[in-house]
Amino acid sequence: MLADRQILLIIGGGIAAYKSLDLIRRLRERGAGVVPVLTRAGQEFVTPLTVSALAGRKVFQDLFDLTDEAEMGHIELSRAADLVVVAPATADLMAKMAGGHANDLASTLLMATDKRVLIAPAMNVRMWDHPATQRNLATLRGDGILIVGPDEGVMACGEFGPGRMAEVPQIIAAIEGALSAGPLAGRHVLVTSGPTHEPIDPVRYIANRSSGAQGTAIAAALRDLGARVSFVTGPASVPPPAGVEVVRVETAAEMLKAVEAALPADAAVFAAAVADWRVSNAAGQKMKKDGAGGLPALEFAENPDILATVSRMSEGRPKLVVGFAAETHDVERHATEKRARKGCDWIVANDVSPGTGIMGGTENAVTLITAEGPEAWPRLSKDETARRLAARIASALG
Repeated sequence: MLADRQILLIIGGGIAAYKSLDLIRRLRERGAGVVPVLTRAGQEFVTPLTVSALAGRKVFQDLFDLTDEAEMGHIELSRAADLVVVAPATADLMAKMAGGHANDLASTLLMATDKRVLIAPAMNVRMWDHPATQRNLATLRGDGILIVGPDEGVMACGEFGPGRMAEVPQIIAAIEGALSAGPLAGRHVLVTSGPTHEPIDPVRYIANRSSGAQGTAIAAALRDLGARVSFVTGPASVPPPAGVEVVRVETAAEMLKAVEAALPADAAVFAAAVADWRVSNAAGQKMKKDGAGGLPALEFAENPDILATVSRMSEGRPKLVVGFAAETHDVERHATEKRARKGCDWIVANDVSPGTGIMGGTENAVTLITAEGPEAWPRLSKDETARRLAARIASALG
């Protein structure tokens, strides 16, 4: 699987850099070519001579090497590889990646590449658990960065916990997985996400508390399995993931139009929290209080039912249509009834009552409703919920 593949290996500055030497050897045993990049901090742990001897080629170290940069060497390096691997990925390197910094060769390559990137984090347990590192990790996941490890165990510093770089066989397996076509390769999946904003006047609107986090995570998980993802999003507070086709909308009517334009698709996941109603007599100018205590008379109309519209299509209906049910009571019963009423294949139901912290939060606890009945999932991060759902979609599509 790795024969004739080219791996750009960035070695960060941590004691785990010694494992990178074995990683180079194991990759070359499998027929892969390794182009090594050694950071300045990495040179404190392994020598350029050793890395060069194992890789069988020059080690790249300096962004401002005039010979290489005469031909824009950093761009060529970033594009010529089949995969970019960062091992060890230190807290500093992860922070640079998350922040979009490009002040040395390694960070510039990571900004300039158009290839997938796999990182193997390695750092002290306190650094791994630090809120900044966890924020950076979430950002990198959202950007489509693949991550292997870290493992839990005794550190070189004597502390115990997560932060040890994954072992070489784990990293090799992750590299092979990243270079293989995912189970959704060649499939097109449509995902809707976020709230819709229904205007009252040019400055006011009706909306809900959806952040778009769960829909964004689902789009990223499907992308990571190889799908081509069309991501139709309302004005969410969470930015869309990289590597998907993003269509931004405001209203339910605009979302329906964008969904219809994105079809056909193999599967459609309707995670957006679409407003049920719109103001049919929305004002063209900002409404003013007249001082007499009178209230504006708002007239409401039902918004188009996007899930039902697609579920009932006679032609071009996706093979799998997945809806969401955000409920505050009798979750399972309401979701089961919604599945039958809308005509979709699955419903992902969750309890969004205020005490759960789910709407706008980082975790979710869902029940998957299918023709076989309900299946309760444990409370998980929204990223893990998304990965589980994406795997189920891949299995259903075969």
